[in-house]
Amino acid sequence: MAKPRRAFLTRLALVAACGGSVLAQTPATQGADERALLDRYCVTCHNDRTLTAGLSLQSLDLEHVGENAGEVERWEKVVRKLRTRAMPPPGRRRPAEAEYERAATRLETALDAAASAQPNPGRRPAVHRLNRAEYTNAIRDLLALEIDGRSLLPADDSGYGFDNIADVLSVSPMLTERYLSAARKISRLAVGDTTLAPAIRIFAVNKYLKQDGRVSDDLPFGSRGGLGVRHTFPVDGEYVAKIYLSRTYDGRVRGLANPHQLEVRLDGALVERLTLGGPRLDDEGRPRRSDYRNAPDDGQEVRFTVGAGPHLLAVSFVDQASVLEGMRRPHYAVTSYEYAGDQTVDPGVGRVELRGPYNVTGRGDTPSRRTIFSCRPPVDAVASGSDEVACAREILGRLGRRAFRRPVTEADLEMLLGFFEMGRADGDFDTGIEMALRRVLVSPDFLFRRERDPDGVAVDAAYTISDLELASRLSFFLWSSLPDDALLNLAERGGLRRPGVLETQVARMLADPRAGALVDNFGGQWLYLRNMALVSPDPYAFADFDANLREAMAREMELFLDAQMREDHSVLELLTSDQTFVNQRLAEHYDIPNIYGNHFRRITLDGALEPRRGLLGKGSLLTVTSYAHRTSPVVRGKWLLENVLGTPPPPPPPDVPALVENDDSGELPRSMRERMEAHRANPVCASCHRVMDPLGFALENFDGIGRWRTTSEAGTPIDTAGELVDGTPVDGPASLRTALLKRPESFVTTVTEKLLTYGLGRGVEYYDAPAVRRIVREAADDDYHWSALIAGIVRSVPFQMRRTLGS
Repeated sequence: MAKPRRAFLTRLALVAACGGSVLAQTPATQGADERALLDRYCVTCHNDRTLTAGLSLQSLDLEHVGENAGEVERWEKVVRKLRTRAMPPPGRRRPAEAEYERAATRLETALDAAASAQPNPGRRPAVHRLNRAEYTNAIRDLLALEIDGRSLLPADDSGYGFDNIADVLSVSPMLTERYLSAARKISRLAVGDTTLAPAIRIFAVNKYLKQDGRVSDDLPFGSRGGLGVRHTFPVDGEYVAKIYLSRTYDGRVRGLANPHQLEVRLDGALVERLTLGGPRLDDEGRPRRSDYRNAPDDGQEVRFTVGAGPHLLAVSFVDQASVLEGMRRPHYAVTSYEYAGDQTVDPGVGRVELRGPYNVTGRGDTPSRRTIFSCRPPVDAVASGSDEVACAREILGRLGRRAFRRPVTEADLEMLLGFFEMGRADGDFDTGIEMALRRVLVSPDFLFRRERDPDGVAVDAAYTISDLELASRLSFFLWSSLPDDALLNLAERGGLRRPGVLETQVARMLADPRAGALVDNFGGQWLYLRNMALVSPDPYAFADFDANLREAMAREMELFLDAQMREDHSVLELLTSDQTFVNQRLAEHYDIPNIYGNHFRRITLDGALEPRRGLLGKGSLLTVTSYAHRTSPVVRGKWLLENVLGTPPPPPPPDVPALVENDDSGELPRSMRERMEAHRANPVCASCHRVMDPLGFALENFDGIGRWRTTSEAGTPIDTAGELVDGTPVDGPASLRTALLKRPESFVTTVTEKLLTYGLGRGVEYYDAPAVRRIVREAADDDYHWSALIAGIVRSVPFQMRRTLGS
């Protein structure tokens, strides 16, 4: 009797959702209405014979939507197309707006009712390797130690747009070797190894960084160029900074014709000030010419004593307040051949080599040692070995619990104590802890997040995951790191699911600085921010693009997204916000006056700056969605379809001809629109480009590096007019924003799906759609604030549950 009752409840919900106008309809007449709509607008293409896009709607059962598991995936595709107005395609007859809403609502209600009766949370892989960012953060939180994960581990593969997807995080023999090597280096750095041999660490300055002013907040005011690096010194002792200056392309040191002062600072305190350059005299005191290829000022060394632990090493020139008299120098772009060979440019830092340690005096008192050594065995001569073992047991039990994200067993402790004794035999107590720590860091319980099916659960059945597994999911979602003690304590007591507890923990964790991982890892991949380090705009087309601008663009997006999340704005403000962050370099690029210095400050975008509101006006996003030498309406349109509208286009067919580029043949250059119209004349290309191109052309006022322009490459006025797939006209960024928010739930749904993909570590599937709709509906009551979306995801079926293996 369960199935007829569920069908009755589904129909009752449909009637309630669709309003009183359908109260008199029977299930048969409702199904007839939807069948008529499908036959009129959809089945012409999506039938059993043509199977357009591999989809047939001809024989779907409209009276029992959601009850036939084999049809659910097709119904979810229909709902997505209806909600985004993506079908019927442009040029075809389309339903009225009321028909779209009525059909989508009825289908969603039926599908959601069926999903509520039989939840399908999907199955996350049982073993989920930590990616490089998670490993780095876990070391930081476990040992109070900042490491450079990029130098220790290779980059991870990505899937579904993110690099924390369990299915693609495989383990190779090479990666295993890297984990072993990383564990050895990290354990020695955390404990402090006085037997370390001197080593060299190189910190290079990007050759396209203009060093004509203060370039970092880590450097003092009044400085010019250079770099500031936060480095963890392994032990107390002496270290040497060897400083190499920037050179021209043919090897001459820049700017040494005049004297300059170079400062080396440690934690802000001056270590040494060097005077470099100045006239070079012969034996008779007369100036002599030099090409400065082997200048003695290059490669100078500064030796200093420093305690173990994290310190800020800064190397920079003193900025000269005066300008030397003489002919005004021409301005060369940093990417130009002229700049590369200009020896008269003020000197800059090319790289700093940090060497050491020398004359080691001790392990030091570092944050990591204070975190690890919660106890110390007695130091008197009569202390027994049992005192050391008891202290080691306490240390390793505490570290093991955090690292393994569960209570440690006696077998865990015995295994770790065995490694402690092995290390203790070759050294002192600290050496034993170092060896045991090395074993912790290569343990599968640390490197992998593991979820086990409980005993007694049927095959292919949904079950609620344990509190410890939920705590791990939550911490890696919000922090990309281990659960802290507060979260672990709750999970061990089984208290995470008590009323209000989970919501309180989510709020606490979002307020923690570690929640910045959402910006770095979720936002950095969703908004292509990580790609900023890889783009290489053509130096001839965009001569003004330099490393200063690259860093400023990336920092603007980071600060913008961080403010949106931490201040708990509505997700919709990602598209509409009139706030952004700029420094002088970025303000010049955006034509914003009266912004000086390298420091970022918050500004309001009004008046002529309104086109830059929200994501669509951010230089980083506009740059990474362009080609090296020009804009790409196709790439920008595709990004909007995938990441804003949630309707990714199909892959292009094979052998599609490339877009004809402007060249030096003597013909007049053509605008992007003219070339795209010629490209679209090919019927193979037209169907997809009709959907993508209007979105991209609306942003055509922004060039390939995000500068505002009003004329095209051909010298003609930019034409941004177009019509979206649902018939909405657009003409520039402002009207595009309005069009994208015409149905705000579509954008919120896309953001929710991206967050859910990132939070689960797997792709969102058709059976997750009811959970996504519920999250969006509940967040609507709170104006789609970030906290509401994240809390909804944490409460959702896919996040709280898991399915056992099928037969």
